[in-house]
Amino acid sequence: MYIPAHFAAGPDVIRDLLTRPSAANLVTMTSQGLLATFLPLIYDPSAGEHGALQGHLARTNSQWSEPAIGESLVIVQGADAYISPSWYASKAEHGRVVPTWNYSTAHVYGKLAVHEDPAWLGNHVRQLTNLNEADSERPWSVDDAPERYVSGQLRAIVGIELVITRIEAKAKLSQNRPDKDIDGVVAGLDAQGHSEIAADVARARLGS
Repeated sequence: MYIPAHFAAGPDVIRDLLTRPSAANLVTMTSQGLLATFLPLIYDPSAGEHGALQGHLARTNSQWSEPAIGESLVIVQGADAYISPSWYASKAEHGRVVPTWNYSTAHVYGKLAVHEDPAWLGNHVRQLTNLNEADSERPWSVDDAPERYVSGQLRAIVGIELVITRIEAKAKLSQNRPDKDIDGVVAGLDAQGHSEIAADVARARLGS
């Protein structure tokens, strides 16, 4: 990934990208060529030196059964949005401004492991569900469904685990703009309902 120094993501940004409830693209190189699947993932910091991303695929998805060649890649995406030059104070001063796109992303590389053990799968889907139901007023639990039904559903999936070897991460959040332009970006994003990335831009200015 091309990462200018002023857009390099720090440890806090990387941790947020890995731990927030989200889905990401798993990309593997196989003898059949590149394969990719968009799937929800959960981060386990205790697995390996750099942690691991854990998810599951439908058993009928051939990506799990095609051995990965070399490292596999998970592309994690944070909030993103178009940035209008009309939001910059600099536009009124000299007009030398152009549109851009703000975003944060991490390319997470690692060795892919496959899990078919029912106990691993059961624990995984409970953790994944609990993470995504955490903010619900009436959170659903895997145990709300009949045990026999859950067992059947687990037989239809295969667990995957990317044991992380390295991470390349970028946070392009207007760090290269003057403070008065950043004020305009935050206000413009908030006005359009992009509160999450507006907060990211504000935090990036503070270096957090």
